[in-house]
Amino acid sequence: MRNPAAKSRRALPQYFKIGEVANMVGMSATMLRSWERLGLIRPVRTDSSYRLYTSDDVARLKQARYLRKVRGLNAVAIAAQLGKSSDGKRRHGTQAPARDAIGPRLRQARVSTGKSLAEVAKAAEISVGFLSAIERSNMSASVGTLRKLAKFYGMNVLDLFEHEDSTHPVVRKNERKALSGGPGVNMELLARGHTVLEPHLFRVAPGRGSGSAYTHEGEEFMFLLQGELEMQLGGEKYRLRAGDSMNFQSSTPHEWHNPGRKETLILWVNTPPTF
Repeated sequence: MRNPAAKSRRALPQYFKIGEVANMVGMSATMLRSWERLGLIRPVRTDSSYRLYTSDDVARLKQARYLRKVRGLNAVAIAAQLGKSSDGKRRHGTQAPARDAIGPRLRQARVSTGKSLAEVAKAAEISVGFLSAIERSNMSASVGTLRKLAKFYGMNVLDLFEHEDSTHPVVRKNERKALSGGPGVNMELLARGHTVLEPHLFRVAPGRGSGSAYTHEGEEFMFLLQGELEMQLGGEKYRLRAGDSMNFQSSTPHEWHNPGRKETLILWVNTPPTF
């Protein structure tokens, strides 16, 4: 006769520690943690913050390893292939942020201008290692860094992404082009083609923002639809809340972040198109 207690124990979910999973999947614990930051996996956390993985997690990691080893995809491309965004949630209504295309375009721009990693990194005020990781699509750049890199190469940020020249006047909700401005910052284009205005819907997670101050040509208008935003404009600091609006010259150094506890949504318009 079977022991009911043993049967009950077998019915409980089985959890694995990070070292065990690393051996099972065939990769380092460091790589597992980096894939977690990209949203590929979300292990359970104990009260002591230890990571615990389920059998489903292990199966997903094996699939991710296959995509990396056999098909040669990088971590960002794997995340897109498996249908997850950087926050670990499946996004609906918009295309996945096109981060994986930025790296090769930045490298092409650097090589075509004959610049070294050190020269470009100094101009963008980032480390050589970080720039190299961006070019290899292993890391995503903040809005501030993208602005500085685009400015250095004499480009607009949109030149770093695949974009359409369609002049159709209507952009459906599920047809918006989605761009990434670093962890926790996503932008959706609200108009396509050659327009005088360049409208975006910014989605900024709590604690996230531009990453650094930046400048460019033109003028900007923003309207907060939800949440809060702290804007450092020149030597002044402004705290904006839902319903507030703001406009300023883009040549004034500006830096921003979400100081609240929920996602901030911003209707953000640039003119002329300089993003």
